[in-house]
Amino acid sequence: MRLAETVTFGGSGLDRAAEIRGQAEVLQAAIAQGQAETILLWRGKPLLEGAARARLARLPMDHVVLQDHGRSPLLLGREESGKLVFVSDISDWVPEEVDEAALGAFFDPSEQQHPMLEESQVFLELRGVMSQVSARDAELAATARAVLGWHRSHRFCAACGAESQMVMAGWQRSCPSCNTQHFPRTDPVVIMLITHGNAVLMGRSHGWPEGMYSLLAGFVEPGECLEAAVRREVFEEAAIKVGEVGYLASQPWPFPSSLMIGCYGRAETDEITIDPSEIEDARWFSREEVLLSFSGDHPTLKAARKGAIAHFLLSNWLADRLR
Repeated sequence: MRLAETVTFGGSGLDRAAEIRGQAEVLQAAIAQGQAETILLWRGKPLLEGAARARLARLPMDHVVLQDHGRSPLLLGREESGKLVFVSDISDWVPEEVDEAALGAFFDPSEQQHPMLEESQVFLELRGVMSQVSARDAELAATARAVLGWHRSHRFCAACGAESQMVMAGWQRSCPSCNTQHFPRTDPVVIMLITHGNAVLMGRSHGWPEGMYSLLAGFVEPGECLEAAVRREVFEEAAIKVGEVGYLASQPWPFPSSLMIGCYGRAETDEITIDPSEIEDARWFSREEVLLSFSGDHPTLKAARKGAIAHFLLSNWLADRLR
């Protein structure tokens, strides 16, 4: 697909500086010489700034907020200027008022402002700004959220149960007890643009906002190729048999840590029978209906969230730009 790398969270060309992750003296020298800066995350939410709050805030490594929080920064990469970019997690900060219900909702609209930061700098849900930030900021935020989430969920060694330690500037965990080395993992997920004539197959999960439908998706199982995963997931969820399958584009999806692998598929049958344990509903939507949803004029169907690969694939399908 010609436009594959223009999908949100991908294609910024970030130099991840992997060759210096294990060189603590090089990293410390860059910090001491002012050749490094950090972004901040709080409970997975990046710190944004600017009038439109569409720019990642970059702070000096000796910022006052880091004296109490974020003592183990993780290296994200190196900018074209040569300056290193880290992420510092300040999730141990407890705001005076926190709406826990909002934090656990499908989409969190709440904002948090740390008293040691500028009033224009606020922590926002990444889903809400992912289509507004630059490609570089999107890649940095997605990488930071995914790797920090991995550290939170993999504190203990899977081999012996001892608490492991962060090494290699955050890109590895080492067990001091049995010496097992652990590395960040990404879960492969197929998301499918399944067509039948002029229609596309979309479904909705339980608990989604009213009117929200998206492309079917599912995790790739061990020992399974992408084509087989597409056919299995579509049949499991909607009882539709799929013939030809091909690859379109991929998107890092840091909620919590997946790689969305966009594929197309040609349906050989069109009668839908859903598995209610998998999805709430599935329907065929015509091009005209999807186009109306994108313009906001469909009476019931809401457009896929802008920035998600489902929106990317559907918009390119409408424009006949998949090949």
